[in-house]
Amino acid sequence: MRLGFASLPAVLASLAFLPLAFAPATAGPLRLNEFCAGPARDWDGSGAFSSRDDEWVEVVNTGATALDLTGYFITDGDSIPRYGFSGTLGAGGRKLVFGKDAVDWERATGQPVFGFSLGNSGDAVILWRVAGADSLIEDDYTYKSHEAAADRAVGRLPDGTGVWTLLDSLDPYTGTLTPPASGCVPTPGAINVCDPTPTSRATWGELKTRYR
Repeated sequence: MRLGFASLPAVLASLAFLPLAFAPATAGPLRLNEFCAGPARDWDGSGAFSSRDDEWVEVVNTGATALDLTGYFITDGDSIPRYGFSGTLGAGGRKLVFGKDAVDWERATGQPVFGFSLGNSGDAVILWRVAGADSLIEDDYTYKSHEAAADRAVGRLPDGTGVWTLLDSLDPYTGTLTPPASGCVPTPGAINVCDPTPTSRATWGELKTRYR
C-alpha cells in the first residue's frame, strides 16, 4: 500500500496506526547524527529518570543554508510517526529531541503515545521527509543490541558526515560486535568528538551541565 502525503497534518490524519510506505533515501542536508536508545539516567534534565522520556535523537543540518524542518519526522523501525519537526535549523545547526518531546508531540497530534520507543534488543532510527505524494527516507540507521545498552550512544564521527561509532564511555563495551568499543563520550546537543582520556574522568553532573 502506498500512502499520499500532502502535508504532515494530513499525513497524521490519514495514517491512524498504519506504517508508512516509502521511497528510497534521498541523502539531503538533514542527517541523523547521534542517538541513545537505552538511557539509564536523567538525560533530559527533568529531575527524574524515565526509560521512555530520556531516550534522545539528534539531527544536524549539514547544508550551507538554513533549512525549513516542516515535513521532516522520525520513526523507529515500525515506521509509525513518533516526532514531527517544525521551524528552521541554521546551517551547521543541530536539534536534540528527547523522548518526552516525542510524547508531547504524539499527544498534541492525537497519535498513540509511545515516545520514540527505540528497542533495546535492536531497532532502527529513521528520518523521513514528506515530498508531495511521497514519504522519503532521508537517513536511517539500524542498530544492534550492544549499541542500546545502558547509556551508550551511537553517533557519526566525524560529526554529521562520518561513520556510525559506538560512544560507550559511560558503559564500556568489551565484546567483538561492530561497531566496536571506542571509549568516546556521548555528546547530545554538541559536536561529536572522540577524546576518551579527559572525558572518561568527568562526572555525570559535569557532562549534563555541559551538553544540555
